[in-house]
Parts: sequence; structure tokens; C-alpha cells
Amino acid sequence: MVMIGTDSHKRTHTFVALDDVGRRLGECTLRANTDGHLQLLTWAAQFQDVTFALEDCRHLTRRLEGDLLRAGQRVVRVPTRLMAGARRGARTPGKSDPIDAEAVAVAALRHPGLPVAELDGPARQVKLLSDYRRDLVMQRTRACCQLRWHLHELDPDLALPSRSLRQANTRARVEAFLDTQGGIVVRLARKLLVRIADLSEEIKDIEKELKTLVADQAPTLLSLPGCGVFSAAVIIGETAGVHRFRDKDAFARFTGTAPVPVWSGASAGKVRLNRGGNRQMNYALHMIALTQARGVGPGRAYLAKAEARGKDRVAALRLLRRRLSDAIYSALRADQIPASTHIQQAA
Repeated sequence: MVMIGTDSHKRTHTFVALDDVGRRLGECTLRANTDGHLQLLTWAAQFQDVTFALEDCRHLTRRLEGDLLRAGQRVVRVPTRLMAGARRGARTPGKSDPIDAEAVAVAALRHPGLPVAELDGPARQVKLLSDYRRDLVMQRTRACCQLRWHLHELDPDLALPSRSLRQANTRARVEAFLDTQGGIVVRLARKLLVRIADLSEEIKDIEKELKTLVADQAPTLLSLPGCGVFSAAVIIGETAGVHRFRDKDAFARFTGTAPVPVWSGASAGKVRLNRGGNRQMNYALHMIALTQARGVGPGRAYLAKAEARGKDRVAALRLLRRRLSDAIYSALRADQIPASTHIQQAA
């Protein structure tokens, strides 16, 4: 078997080929475009049983990954921390593109269970829309904060409820107030008001599209108590196919809800909070847990039992997130089966 590691940049990719015991067989640097990818396939044809190992930074490797998959090649994704560990443990000091590419290949050889890449499916549409919506919401929040400071300068007694600038009637009220004022501050406030209205309309359009996509792809996930459309969109987009995980425990490590063992000798069984994993997924689970804690679903009863056993509120919520991770894994698996059947029938 030959493992070809890759160090990717915007303009070029550097490739290093290793055999199954880590001996270097060759290296090359090619352009990061389709012509360069075709040259890569020609160069790799001299080896037998080739696997490509790409550092998991898909903003740089997505096009290369897609071209390799469409050419029938096997591609694995290497997390950056594994690559960095392999580079630190190498006998070659320093940092260069060939050194990084070799470290990626070495990490892939050391860890045979790495995720195998595949072409993007419908889940990426959900992720792109969800991320774009989040960015728009952040822009709107920033514009609302700026507008509030301008309004405070114009009239400190003007009271606007929290988050009310999202509503058209509140914006109309502010516009009527600005009509009675003058100056550069008023002109800037009007521009911000128009910006907030435009962002709100765009956010509404994206939310409508997200609701349709999520309902089609994950009806079982949406039926989970406390899981709304936007939390489900984050889960679908970040998971990118639940079939990538061998079991619910691997999924819990991905969501950051699996505890980390920290014991030695007499302290056997001791664990600590997992601060890793996908933080967007962990945040979505936390929001579902908070919703269930308010009485939606079985979360409140579970928290009461955990607190009765001596757990504080934070620890009980942490345990609830772990149980929710298993429930979400089961729901995603249930939603995946009909989708796979539909794809086979269409083929």
C-alpha cells in the first residue's frame, strides 16, 4: 500500500508518497486546479494500491478532494492535531511543505480508522445555509447595537424592548422618531435602520428554505423534544452523514459529550469534562437540553433524578447532553435509512 500525504495551499498542493512502513517513495508540487489534479493522477499511477491522505481543512482541499473522488480514488481526512503530532515526533527538524505532507501521510498510516472522504450530499446545503444565516444574524445584531447607541445619543429616554428592532412595527416607530430629528447621527441611524430591515428579510427567506430542507432530510430528528429547525440544521450540517460514525460513542466524542479519562493507579475511573469535539454541535445539544429542562420532553425529570443523586445543576445538564447525543444519533440513523432506500430506488 502507498500513502500519499498532502500539504494544501491556495495556489499549490505538495504531495509525498510513503510505503506501508513510512519510507519516502517520491514527492511533487502541483498547481491547485483541475489541470494540476490531472497531473497528480498521472504521477500517482506509478504506485499500486494508492490512498490519498488530506489534512482536514476543507476550505483548501474541497476541490482536490472532489476531483480525486470523482476519479475513483480513496481519500482519508487527517485531523490537524494528528498531523502536528506526527511532525513533532519526526526526526527531520523544521517545517516545510514536504515535511507537512509527509507528516499527514505518517499520521494516516498510524491511525487506520480515520474518516473516509465522500462527495458532498444534501447535508452540505443545510450547512451552507445555516452558516450563512448565523453570519447574517451576527451582522444584524451588530447593526442593532450601533443603532441603539445613536438613538441613545438622540434621546436617552427613548425605550426599546430587547430584540425589538427585528420587528417591523418597532422599526417604523424608530423611523417616525428620526423624521423629527436632524444631523449626521440621524443620517447614519437611517442607514442602519435600512440595513437591519434588509438583513431581517434575507434571514426570513433563508429560514423558510431551511425549514423545508430540514423537514425533508430529518423528520425523526425534528420530532425529538426541544429540537427546533435551527438546532436540527446545525446538527445535520456538522454531522455530514451519520454513517461516518461507527457507533453512538464515537458520535459522542464528536459532539464533545463523552468524558475524558484522567486516572492512574488508585484513581481508576476518574474522568473530566471534555472541552473538545465540535463546539457547534455541543452548543446545539446544550440548547436542546435547556429547552427540555424547562419542561419540554423528559429532560426535567432526568435532571431532578440526577440532582437527587447529589449532582449539581451543571453536572446534571452535562449528563443530559450525553443522553441527548445518543438520542440524536438514533434519530439520524432512522432518518438515514429511508434516504438510502430512496437513493437506491432512483439509481
